[in-house]
Amino acid sequence: MEYGWLSIIPPLLAIILAIVTRQVFVSLFLGILAGWVIISDWSFFEGLAASIQSIVEVFQDPANTRVIIFCALIGAMITLTQRSGGVKGFVNWLHNRNMAQTRRGAASLSGIIGFLIFIESSICCLIAGSVSRPLFERLRISREKLAYILDSTSAPKCVLIPLNAWGAYVIGLLETEGLDNAVQVFIHSIPLNFYAILVIIMVAFFIVTFMDFGPMKKAEQRALKTGKTIADNSVPMVSEDVTSTEPKEGIPYRAFNMLLPVITMIVMMPVGLYITGDGNIMEGTGSTAVLWSVLASIVVAGVLPFVQKILSFREVFDLTLKGIGGMMPLAIVMILAFAIGNVSRELGTGVYVASVADEFLHPGYIAAIIFLTSAFTAFSTGTSWGVFAIMVPIAVPTALVTGASIPLCLAAVLGGGVFGDHVSPISDTTLVSSMASASDHIDHVRTQLPYAVIAALGATLLYIAFGFILH
Repeated sequence: MEYGWLSIIPPLLAIILAIVTRQVFVSLFLGILAGWVIISDWSFFEGLAASIQSIVEVFQDPANTRVIIFCALIGAMITLTQRSGGVKGFVNWLHNRNMAQTRRGAASLSGIIGFLIFIESSICCLIAGSVSRPLFERLRISREKLAYILDSTSAPKCVLIPLNAWGAYVIGLLETEGLDNAVQVFIHSIPLNFYAILVIIMVAFFIVTFMDFGPMKKAEQRALKTGKTIADNSVPMVSEDVTSTEPKEGIPYRAFNMLLPVITMIVMMPVGLYITGDGNIMEGTGSTAVLWSVLASIVVAGVLPFVQKILSFREVFDLTLKGIGGMMPLAIVMILAFAIGNVSRELGTGVYVASVADEFLHPGYIAAIIFLTSAFTAFSTGTSWGVFAIMVPIAVPTALVTGASIPLCLAAVLGGGVFGDHVSPISDTTLVSSMASASDHIDHVRTQLPYAVIAALGATLLYIAFGFILH
């Protein structure tokens, strides 16, 4: 059955409600409900029953289930490495070697740590912030600058790496679109993710040169001249949640209790791709490889403190459950994301949007429009993952029908989502960056915004240029 313009109601409703209410869970569910009500010939109760069933059926796809399990399990590795003293040991190891004696050195250290911790964006901010904040205070570097560095080396970096929750999630969305080469598409999109790349280049430039402008320049001048790393009347956004799980009392802090599980995860990812791809990493199953890698890292993270008699078996088990429980909101978003993608495919949303775009719009502009749409939605809702769920099922069919580059359109979705999330005052990563740096939240948003907008403008122009080049 051809649903025509009705097919755009579910994702459009989800976007509008998410912007107005800022409730991503409810908005995604109502989008799913609207889709199944349409399919059920406008019967509300049949549509409601079909909506619930569609959420249950998300788990019928093994790839979906593996991705959801992986993202829940990553919380277990975080709690285990923190409680066993691994994170604290890593922090102490850096401090004991006096790796930052100058302003440029301290800023470089925070950026390097931000790049090294790529498993999850929030833990990246927390670790880099805990290491760098004392150094920034001593060297008179503003907390706004630290928050900017943390924010710019978290999500923009994570979205470029397939060896983490971000990569697994995106690959899972691509696999539900019926792409057999989902891993290849994601990898090919990495050099086309212009916003993320430009942000990383810019933060590296400002770390090395300290040539700031706008509100950030004023903040740096204040900190250097007066020693006030935070402005008068500003309220530092510090919460107990920043420290998350504290190390167990009376234990030695050993960096390898964190480093070894991380290394295990890194090594197991290509191994899993090699095995599932029958000797060809590019043909491997991303969701399976990531699940294997995180399971292996959790085993290592649990065995290490148990062998050292730091944690008992019961404590390891309880911490594992605690970490999984802490990731449930993310797992729910993913379930709803897969479900709204399924109903959009049932309605033929992507095909309809692509056919309309093909009639009225040159394919060269499609990637730029996808980038701006994703950016606006993510900025308004504060979440990039919810935007990925809405836009990927639209962007992939659009690219297939119009002849636009699939990796380019995917990169536009990912880059736009990260930009909106990057500068949104209600974004979890932005909030965590403010907390980890003990900065005033609005000061962080205000000083970072000009830098992010410049990167977004550059990315838009590049998407237009490459849209014509790759068409």
